[in-house]
Parts: sequence; C-alpha cells; structure tokens
Amino acid sequence: MKALPHHYTASSKGNPEDNLVTQSDALPLISVAAPADFDGPGDQWSPETLLMASVANCFILSFRAVANAMQFQWLEIECKADGVLDKVDRSIQFTDILTTVSLIIPSSVDTAKAEKVLEKSHRACLISNSLSCETRLEFTLHHAD
Repeated sequence: MKALPHHYTASSKGNPEDNLVTQSDALPLISVAAPADFDGPGDQWSPETLLMASVANCFILSFRAVANAMQFQWLEIECKADGVLDKVDRSIQFTDILTTVSLIIPSSVDTAKAEKVLEKSHRACLISNSLSCETRLEFTLHHAD
C-alpha cells in the first residue's frame, strides 16, 4: 500500500435533459441518473446505488486483504449492501446500511475463524468507516461439498 494520504477524484457532467456522465482518469464512463424514487428513469446507476456498490465492493476487497493476512482459505464470497435513505431533522441521508454476505468455504475450514475474518473485514472497510450512518453486517457460511 502506498503511504497515506491517498487522493481519489471523479467528475460528472450533464445537461438539463440527459443522464450525467461520470468518469475518473482512464476508467470507463458511467451513465448516472436520479433513481425512480426521485423521479428518475430507474434504469441507470444513481449516486445512491453507486454508494451501495462502493460499500459491497469495499467489503469484499477488505475481506480479501484480511483473509490473506490471516491465511484464511475461502472459495467464493457474495456481498449485498442495502441502504435506507430517510429524513433526519431537515436533511435526507442514509440512516442504516446492512451488508449481507454469503461466504463459501472448504469443508475443512473452521467456521469460528471464518466469522472472525468476516467481522474483522467489516471493521476494516474504509467506505463503511467513512459514513455517519449505522452499518451492520449479517452473514451466512456455507461449506463446499
């Protein structure tokens, strides 16, 4: 890892009629629109869904790093982030994010160690750590046959 602090930049542009176009350096462009809940088309990425994708992706990348450091064997992981947007005082904000993980491990792997790796990964997720709302973790473990 490079020394901190790290800097990340993304930009968006748009006009009154079309979706926004979001980019960062040499990465592919992403078409972004308001979600259906805010009268958008509902068929594009929105800032809200991008945030949930960031939480889910960051969890998995944190899990990989923690699992590697702990020499933990695993086969597959799936992560879903479900956020609740609500009104608090006079502003709309995320009030709760539930990260749900399904982890497949070899039959020889101890489930207690798997739980420890998952919980440590949740605490290590820098995206979740950067949010002011509550973030929770639920997981299921599956042994491979």
